[in-house]
Amino acid sequence: MKNELIKSLTNDFEDHSQTTENGIEFWFARDIQHLLGYSEWRNFNKVISKAKTSCEVSDNLILDHFVDINKMVTIGSGTEREIDDIMLTRYACYLIAQNGDPRKEQIAFAQNYFAIQTRKFELIAKRIDDWERLNARQKLTLSKKELSELIFEKTGNDKNFA
Repeated sequence: MKNELIKSLTNDFEDHSQTTENGIEFWFARDIQHLLGYSEWRNFNKVISKAKTSCEVSDNLILDHFVDINKMVTIGSGTEREIDDIMLTRYACYLIAQNGDPRKEQIAFAQNYFAIQTRKFELIAKRIDDWERLNARQKLTLSKKELSELIFEKTGNDKNFA
């Protein structure tokens, strides 16, 4: 895959990501459909069904990653019509990519993109957890030292310290 295409596809995926009020990153299925090279919703919906099955089999709640919504779109005559769409988490997009046709260049890219992005977020989360654990240990060390000093002060000698 050429570097220009990789950069273009990466930008497309990142440009279409949205964030909820709670800070959860998501994509709309109708946007992902086109990014992955599916022209018809019914064909893409089959891939979404497989991804939902994968989600359920891996003991994740489907509703945590695939949220059905309705939205209004303008049709050719200038009027609006309600269509079905789905809000997809990064994990849902990853599952969709894994269940798509890997012969499609966009699918092959998406499989790598979401796998790498997911791993990157896992590493960041691990570093944050490690940092919080280190801070907690430092606080505990200071607390133990203060407690030891207080006990020594009250008892007045090493003999009664224990």
